[in-house]
Amino acid sequence: MAKTAEQGKTVAENRKARYSYFIEDTMEAGIVLTGTEVKALRQGRANIAESYASPEGDELWLINAHIPEYKSGNRNNHEPTRRRKLLLKRREIDRLASARQKEGMTLVPLKLYFNERGLAKLSVGLAKGKKLHDKRATEKNRDWQRQKQRLLREK
Repeated sequence: MAKTAEQGKTVAENRKARYSYFIEDTMEAGIVLTGTEVKALRQGRANIAESYASPEGDELWLINAHIPEYKSGNRNNHEPTRRRKLLLKRREIDRLASARQKEGMTLVPLKLYFNERGLAKLSVGLAKGKKLHDKRATEKNRDWQRQKQRLLREK
């Protein structure tokens, strides 16, 4: 039931998320932005590493995402870490909220990008936290894959 599209220009990526969490499912969500936020994103400036998504009431919110102020903006510039509403269908929001409550999962933003139509989208993952030994196993596996590739290149 994962919903993804061909992704255009990537603005920000949460690379630490795949290391710290098991990603069970991903969804593409729209994001409500102001004009200066869109201009700052088009310059490629954003940070979603410390952010998370939270269902509140009937809505889903992106919390603690940092989009810096647009340099050429005027006094109506946006606040860099304000809460931003995510746009998903009601059924998807309900499913994410119930999974988050029942199974102890969290909603982690994975990637902020512009799609082929030029709209800002956020890839959100339903994730379960990894334990320390899981992180070590992931790192060990990644190192082995690198070594294997080096050996194959040398032959």
